[in-house]
Amino acid sequence: MTTDKRSILAYSKLSINAHSPSKSSMFAAGYDLKSAHTYTVEAHGKKLIKTDLQIKLPLGTYGRIAPRSGLASKNFIDVGAGVIDGDYRGNIAILLFNHSDVPFNINPGDRVAQLIWEKITYPELEELMDLDETDRGECGFGSSGIK
Repeated sequence: MTTDKRSILAYSKLSINAHSPSKSSMFAAGYDLKSAHTYTVEAHGKKLIKTDLQIKLPLGTYGRIAPRSGLASKNFIDVGAGVIDGDYRGNIAILLFNHSDVPFNINPGDRVAQLIWEKITYPELEELMDLDETDRGECGFGSSGIK
């Protein structure tokens, strides 16, 4: 384990089609991920979009692939299956869902999602016969009064 305190997101381009992760502003939470290829996400469909990047996340973090707000609000494009484990070294692919009534075209270099790295802890598991009681108990969906 290294004692270096810097946070480094190491990446490698798997093809000449890959684009480096980039931030649109100094304090942007996420690094934009860009498509390496041309795709069409059919209306009400889904498509796996390859970036042709592989990454090595800082120790104690995982990568979260999040939607881009502009694509979501203007084109009804959302991201699914957005967790990258710290030991994954494959091609970063983004699962896009098109919730609109029209196909969505993607060109090489288009920003399709953002990568946010988040801290993670690995608790030890302990099985108990019963858990402690709380005021909320088993009340779940809708129990807070929000409709």
